[in-house]
Amino acid sequence: MIRLYVESALSPGAVVEASEAQAHYLGGVMRRAVGDIVHLFNGTDGEWACRIATLARGKSALAVEVQVRSQAEEPGPWLVFAVLKRDTTDLVVQKATELGVSALLPVFTERTNAARVNLDRLRAIATEAAEQSERLTVPDIRPARQLHDLLRDWPTDRALHVAQERADAQPLGRAEGAAGLLIGPEGGFGPRDHAMLDRCRFVRAVSLGPRILRAETAAIAGLALLQAPRCG
Repeated sequence: MIRLYVESALSPGAVVEASEAQAHYLGGVMRRAVGDIVHLFNGTDGEWACRIATLARGKSALAVEVQVRSQAEEPGPWLVFAVLKRDTTDLVVQKATELGVSALLPVFTERTNAARVNLDRLRAIATEAAEQSERLTVPDIRPARQLHDLLRDWPTDRALHVAQERADAQPLGRAEGAAGLLIGPEGGFGPRDHAMLDRCRFVRAVSLGPRILRAETAAIAGLALLQAPRCG
């Protein structure tokens, strides 16, 4: 079943205009036709079965018919990650969305090599991942900030678990309550980063295991551990 994220309100009898890219995807890529069913979601109204009413070059209208899933909370953790090279950042955003994060917060650290973030690109990647993984929401993607600015404004009731290489830290396990995970850049955190983190009472140094992981691997492993069900 094709699922598409839209910003329009969804209710019985509504007609939603697809974007040009979505219309091309339906007709040119997936070879759908007028009368076929597509599922739409917008992050607030649940998921709806819709029928393709019109489909032409770059244009499509979808008639909303029946709700197939009610809106549910998706309160996943926040992922804070040092900006990486473009393809690696894309991978982190895609996999973090599939793993259920509710917010993605790119940061610049002492050893960050990348200079900029294309938010539109990252939002498109997150949207596609949400469509594919059957989420009802697309994670919030915040503008990239300096690490010290993010720590200054961090909500103190949300624990921030920081993956520390070669640190004497407790293994990361399932978080209780609101949580965030911070993954550093290639080469790890610098001395100034460590000094800032050490001053924050909400920071929890954690270990992801005995091996040194690439940043993208650490993000995936850390999110899995942070949400792993408890046994027994």
